[in-house]
Amino acid sequence: MAVVTMKSLLESGVHFGHQVKRWDPRMKKYIFAERNGIHIIDLQKTIAAIKDSYDVVRKAAASGKSILFVGTKKQAQQAVQKEAERCGQFYINNRWPGGTLTNFSTIKRSLLRLKKIEKMETDGTFDNLTKKEVAGILKEKEKLQKNYGGIKEMKELPGVIFIIDTHKEETAVKEARRLGIPVVAVVDTNCNPEGIDYPIPGNDDAIRAITLFTSIIANAVIEANNSDEGLKIIENLNDEDENIRTDAVSKDEDTEITDYNNYIPTEKDKDDKEEVEDDEDSFIDEEKYNK
Repeated sequence: MAVVTMKSLLESGVHFGHQVKRWDPRMKKYIFAERNGIHIIDLQKTIAAIKDSYDVVRKAAASGKSILFVGTKKQAQQAVQKEAERCGQFYINNRWPGGTLTNFSTIKRSLLRLKKIEKMETDGTFDNLTKKEVAGILKEKEKLQKNYGGIKEMKELPGVIFIIDTHKEETAVKEARRLGIPVVAVVDTNCNPEGIDYPIPGNDDAIRAITLFTSIIANAVIEANNSDEGLKIIENLNDEDENIRTDAVSKDEDTEITDYNNYIPTEKDKDDKEEVEDDEDSFIDEEKYNK
């Protein structure tokens, strides 16, 4: 099975960048062309970058290291939480608490406090407190859960950090680089790809594009875990009977396109770029693509 196909990238609007006036010149090598004042990302390079990132995450997960998903913008919050939980990894989707990586020992105190409050709810401690005290503790818990709920069980620094929108998560990138943690990140045409270990050029604003990227990274973790289980089963079978042979042949259900010499990105999808209330000028006017 291919990691990703050109069709799925096009359908998700991964190729749509920002307006030309908002570009970062350092993204020039990832840009295919310009259409109606909008930069179009070269999906050939996106596919190559996805494969490299997939392998890095899969190897890290297979070696027992954890993956931290980071995406605090509104479009990414739900997808980041859903996919991180699906593959059993950690996530931050509300805001990046300063020092999450570089000052992890202090962050652990907040995590322990959250766990303590959760225990107080179940062991009858609240029965001995006044309603005002309980209300204050529950308010504290809500704040801690919002900021640290996704990393509550994280006992050590992650092996790889996956980021949606390096422009917004600049602090997270700096902390990871300072500690030498590999960074896999989706970079749009307004981002700086320098300093990112494994940049994935693509649309970091459309919900469908974000969901596709996060699901691919989650799939890499799941594949690593499944391959470990598969090896254990094979080893057990070999121990029981070394003469067992099989003629089973695996068949790809989805064949990836390999020839993109004449590729021209499509511009037909209406939902390829989602609007953000805070910054309407940071997204694409889709009507230009439908004329």
